[in-house]
Amino acid sequence: MNAPAEQSEIALSVVVVAHDMERELPRTLRSLACPYQRNIHPDDYEIVVVDNGSSVPLEAVLPAGAEASVSLHRIEGAAVSPVRAANQGISLARGAVVGLIIDGARMVSPGLLAGALRGAAVAQRPVVTAPAWHLGPGVSALAEGAGYDEAAEDELLEQAGWESDGYGLFSIATPAASSARGLFGAMGESSSLFLHRQTWDQVGGLDDRFALPGGGMVNHDLYRRVCALDDAQLVVLLGEGTFHQTHGGAATSGRLTSEEMRADYEAICGHPHRPPLNQPLFLGSVTRAYLPYIAASIDAAQRVGQADAGP
Repeated sequence: MNAPAEQSEIALSVVVVAHDMERELPRTLRSLACPYQRNIHPDDYEIVVVDNGSSVPLEAVLPAGAEASVSLHRIEGAAVSPVRAANQGISLARGAVVGLIIDGARMVSPGLLAGALRGAAVAQRPVVTAPAWHLGPGVSALAEGAGYDEAAEDELLEQAGWESDGYGLFSIATPAASSARGLFGAMGESSSLFLHRQTWDQVGGLDDRFALPGGGMVNHDLYRRVCALDDAQLVVLLGEGTFHQTHGGAATSGRLTSEEMRADYEAICGHPHRPPLNQPLFLGSVTRAYLPYIAASIDAAQRVGQADAGP
């Protein structure tokens, strides 16, 4: 599938990278499409999917009607890291604001895209993101070890009725490790990163030295570098999130250990990884299914405060 003939700028582009995700990508794309996405018009945004060398070309699994809103680009002879695919998708994007979902197995909540556009308007250099979640009873590597699999997840999603109300996904998901510190603790990475086009140009995209399967900690590196830019304003979309589907990814399946990825990060960057400590601006609204995360976030922040205060 080729890029749209009309190349004029639009409000928002969402870049999605996928590899061998025949099961997961259709749900991700349905969650990015209208009318699931609320308070945004289909003409205001595009979805750019980069197929990073899937064994079965992903064009065959696009949801019915997706051709109108999705441009699909395939990389032959792709590397095991998604860096090249992500950077290519960003370069093809036409949006004034460009969002990156580097893992095509991540579904999103219904207000993510409208929230991204609102967040992009509140500062000169906004860094807009939302907390990350894993579907199921625990983060993917642990849940899969306890018997959670694709069949169990399919049943869980069907019972949740997510296509009618995507905010119900919060009730069947667990905060990812990057978001486990809660709203008031530092995020380790961004699984849905939205920046002005000029900011993408300034940061230079993703670092192609991250060559491990799945990219290792390339997402962590990107998020930290963007947050370190002068005048960066972190904007966290309250009440929104991404939801990782189990699919045997290199990191979430445990095939790559955190120790291996941290060692790779340190070898490339010259220092251990530390999450950025930018003070976030919260933007959005909250549904009932999101309230437990707020409560857990408050509890975590209070515990940290008590520990800092000492005896």
